[in-house]
Amino acid sequence: MKEINVNDFKVTKPIQLDKVSTIFDLEADKKDIESALEDVCKDLAKIQNAMYAHGKYAVLICIQGMDTAGKDSLIREVFKELNARGVVVHSFKVPTEIEKKHDYLWRHYIALPARGKFGVFNRTHYENVLVTRVHPEYILGEYLPHINSVEDIDESFWNERFEQINNFEKHIAQNGTIVFKFFLHLSKEEQKNRLIRRLEKPNKNWKFSPGDLKERKLWDEYQDCYEDAINRTSKPHAPWFTIPADDKPTARYILARTLLDTLKTFKDIKEPELDDEVKANLDVYLKQLENE
Repeated sequence: MKEINVNDFKVTKPIQLDKVSTIFDLEADKKDIESALEDVCKDLAKIQNAMYAHGKYAVLICIQGMDTAGKDSLIREVFKELNARGVVVHSFKVPTEIEKKHDYLWRHYIALPARGKFGVFNRTHYENVLVTRVHPEYILGEYLPHINSVEDIDESFWNERFEQINNFEKHIAQNGTIVFKFFLHLSKEEQKNRLIRRLEKPNKNWKFSPGDLKERKLWDEYQDCYEDAINRTSKPHAPWFTIPADDKPTARYILARTLLDTLKTFKDIKEPELDDEVKANLDVYLKQLENE
């Protein structure tokens, strides 16, 4: 199987999404890719266990992508080897009435992972500069005091919101959260194929909504908003990675390898050593238990 350098997928300079491929050839069949993914996930589980015991870092994994990009199945496959107590997944839907009574970042703040844990955001705080930018009328539902109509939502509004998001991520990174942001880069043709499969397979029908077709008509607008958001907010402390997503096993493997290879660079993440006195008396404690 082809070796990859995860830095090839990291956004370190402005990108044009229409110039970034949605396909990556690992030069392996599906079975081999899935086997390699399983190995990576087992290594990830070991790091997560050490991180849980270490208790000084949290990991935030943000996953964005167009409808049918494979977010749900990716989360299921990549994190199934990890201890359930160490991973918390949040799927952010339309804000509730309670959430609307707070600022747009509030629900994301309270969902952040504790030190020692992985937090996975399935859709993220970036919905507030993606969906709302394509549909600015949604902003009116936030009840902002200075926004009374769509005409009040100008470029300065979005500039401020991007600044707020950058500050949010900088703040949590400075306080021990390792931030990963993944854009599952899907082609429009592959989305069409996946929507067709949802309609053709009875067990997949529940995933389909007529709204999917309405949003698909706004494909170009969404791509522009994703490109702008990624370029404005990919920072060394909170980088974006564009993951080719036309093939699901490949996307899962690249994302998992990105997590593993990056976390391996944190040499201080290791299980704490026992107190010298406790370590010196391990045999004593063992005999005490055996002689009960």
